[in-house]
Amino acid sequence: MKKTIIFLLAATSIIACKKEETKTEELDMSVVYPQTKKVDTIDVYFGDSIQDPYRWLEDDRSAETEAWVKAQNEVTFDYLNKIPYRNKIKERMEKLWNYEKISAPFKEGNYTYFYKNDGLQNQSVLYRKDASGKEEIFLDPNTFSKDGTTSLGGLSFTKDGSIAAYAISEGGSDWRKVIVVNTQTKEQIGDTIVDVKFSGMSWYKNDGFYYSSYEKPKGSELSAKTDQHKLFYHKLGTKQSEDKVIFGQNEKRRYVGGYVTEDENYLVISAANATNGNELYIKDLAKNGPIVNIVNNFDTNNDVIDNVGTKFYVVFYKLCYSWNNL
Repeated sequence: MKKTIIFLLAATSIIACKKEETKTEELDMSVVYPQTKKVDTIDVYFGDSIQDPYRWLEDDRSAETEAWVKAQNEVTFDYLNKIPYRNKIKERMEKLWNYEKISAPFKEGNYTYFYKNDGLQNQSVLYRKDASGKEEIFLDPNTFSKDGTTSLGGLSFTKDGSIAAYAISEGGSDWRKVIVVNTQTKEQIGDTIVDVKFSGMSWYKNDGFYYSSYEKPKGSELSAKTDQHKLFYHKLGTKQSEDKVIFGQNEKRRYVGGYVTEDENYLVISAANATNGNELYIKDLAKNGPIVNIVNNFDTNNDVIDNVGTKFYVVFYKLCYSWNNL
């Protein structure tokens, strides 16, 4: 009798599973993609003709491209919405992610800063504590825009922690805006610096900071070519139009970055045309000296670790790639 009951239970489970499988199989998960037109675009490189039938899609601001993206999204979300277990996955992921997250603290001036996320916040909030342990919000990126698409893209404090510059990214764009605030009052100082791309911010004393960017393209911000990076210096209290080009006006480099050494006596400049290998330059800020080239090729990656007076500790290393024949 026991064996019969076990058999019946097993048979019932199998039937239930088969019904569930049948139910899933009955769903129409077929995909019909929109037609994508082809054009007769041909480029000739070194005597070889290269066809590029989808060149028209590179114009991301055209009405045709906008309509194509809209049609593709309709197909994509129609398919995703049909997945029967999609909400279960969402609920499970929310449960796994819903816990408080706190970053390692860092000291700036009279405050100790740290990032905290209550669990499901889109972006972590920057908090700080004073010497008495009083905690307050310093920056909340979730309030930067109503739709939550503006994020914190960088942060830099002066050595004494009294002034901070932070970059924001709107809609995921690589083009950033830099806002300078008095850390005591959290009020903005001076104008917002715009059209900053692929850059950090490095302070020189409390006078101003270095940042990098390209000339703003006249066409699309997303697809227009930007290949001449420049290092600028912004002095507080002046207009961005008065910012001086420190490096890159005459030297065409795709990636340029600069930072001030811990003793605030030197500016270190890195210049590269690819993501591997860089030139290295140093400028004596204390004496307002010329920019001196330390490494004049792209054969190695070169970084200044530290300096003691006029002695610099530099690490040189080369990335090696090994390719296997498939």
